[in-house]
Amino acid sequence: MADILYVYEGKVYVNLTNRCCCRCTFCIRKNGDGLGSADTLWHETEPDWPAVRKAIDGFDFAGYRELTFCGYGEPVYALDVLLQTAEYMKTIHPDIRLRVNTNGLGNLIWKKDILPQLSRHIDCLSISLNAPDEEKYNQISHPSFDGAFPALLAFAEKAKEMVPEVKFTVVDVIPEEDIRDCQHLADRMGIPLRVRAYTAE
Repeated sequence: MADILYVYEGKVYVNLTNRCCCRCTFCIRKNGDGLGSADTLWHETEPDWPAVRKAIDGFDFAGYRELTFCGYGEPVYALDVLLQTAEYMKTIHPDIRLRVNTNGLGNLIWKKDILPQLSRHIDCLSISLNAPDEEKYNQISHPSFDGAFPALLAFAEKAKEMVPEVKFTVVDVIPEEDIRDCQHLADRMGIPLRVRAYTAE
């Protein structure tokens, strides 16, 4: 049975789904079954809300300031459970910040604007930019949707007006010139960019 909550580098994460619409060349889930305190993040059955609530109720959040929705999948695929989890966390742990690590393609996944729902309880969106343009994005992210890169940018542009904090991320495995171009793109959009160190765990 996969871990729903796990700790990695001193931070707590919630693993809701293994579904994803991208096949990123650097995806960490290619490297093993688990990460941090999790023996495995591969779900045999995707957890429902009662299972997630049980995991939350059994976890000691003392000393943690943030809960991040991120596992071996794109968390907004489990949108209903994500929203229930976020609402519950704000009720029982109102001081804990809620962040979603996302590929930014949620509106394509659900064929509607999901930002009004996310913005009710989510404090931060970390959006995987991965590349500075559509051609390079498709080469590295392999999205299953046409028009994924412009959809990602549109999602980020709207998100910064609705969610308290929005940031782009790239992984430092891409060329330095692409990181620089991603920084220029992020600057033009008025969204901070974080360069993440790749981990092979």
